[in-house]
Amino acid sequence: MTRVAVIGAGIVGLSTAHALRKAGADVTVYESGAPGSGQSAGESRIFRHAHDDVRLAAFVSESRALWRGWEEEFGVELVSGAGAVAIGDGVEGKLRVLSSLPDIPVALLAPAELAAALPILAGFRGKAMLDANGGAIRTRAAFQALTRSLEGALVQDHVLAVQHIPEGGAEVRAGSSADRFDHVVLCAGRGTAALARGAGLDIPVELAAHARVTFRVRQDAGVPLPTFQDGSGEFGETGVYAAPSADNRHYAVGLSETTAVRQDGSLADSAALDSLAARASAYVRRALPGLDPEPAGYVHCWVTRLPWGDDGVGIWSAGNVSAVAGHNLFKQAPALGGALAETALTGVVPPILRPGSHLGKS
Repeated sequence: MTRVAVIGAGIVGLSTAHALRKAGADVTVYESGAPGSGQSAGESRIFRHAHDDVRLAAFVSESRALWRGWEEEFGVELVSGAGAVAIGDGVEGKLRVLSSLPDIPVALLAPAELAAALPILAGFRGKAMLDANGGAIRTRAAFQALTRSLEGALVQDHVLAVQHIPEGGAEVRAGSSADRFDHVVLCAGRGTAALARGAGLDIPVELAAHARVTFRVRQDAGVPLPTFQDGSGEFGETGVYAAPSADNRHYAVGLSETTAVRQDGSLADSAALDSLAARASAYVRRALPGLDPEPAGYVHCWVTRLPWGDDGVGIWSAGNVSAVAGHNLFKQAPALGGALAETALTGVVPPILRPGSHLGKS
């Protein structure tokens, strides 16, 4: 039986371990904190199909089918059925990309249809669309289901180094152990590049920090709320994204903008996260009157981007060590997990996910 270590119990790490176990591998998952407490943190994430790169849109569509498969396997809803709403001039580009993928139902929304779908939004008469098979990913339900499926595989410890060993395989040196495996997969978020470098892999990750703010829904919206992206600038910000909680009582709002990080990993401006959160609150006052603009919670997390785009993603592999890096990966997790499992068991990275393919290029 092939022994594989997965470093990191975020959504991609757990997805990889799940796929490996289903393929018959002996899996060990290392995580220093609670599963899903790092870059995967939060109550919900957006599932959307629209991306600049049509190849990524198709890959995400494959992942959507796998999310459905997980729902059947685990017996729980993992992606809401309320869809994903987007507004602004960028809608035309999104529709152009998705029009070449007929299995993804999308439609323009008239102002009245937009108001019915997203009643918490202020009046808007510009371009709007609905990605019917998009929706809010139920992150807590996903982590609970995956963690249960991996019973006995999780090790709570921090990993200091991963290295190839001359006789074959790779070694994981954790806080209280040194174990050997046939293959090691790095899914450690901001820690991936550093661990990969020790194994001879150079990953050009750009690190930043991000703030997401949760607000209470003022009153029962009457319908399940969709996720939301606003690139219009109509309400003073572009690059806004938002998603509802599973109970429809809270809505998390963030700006795509991030704050810079120094080479040593510290914030270049210690007040920048507070500024981003304040701007999210100000945006809610202008754009989302159905929300109480007083913050009810925060998620602060790291962002790992690749040079070719905000949605860039790739798998690096050499010898018996593989690593994944990119941004906005949550929705892709089932498909990425399958690709990483395939890489670990065959030694071959699927062509579309090789770094030279620049998947997700803006």
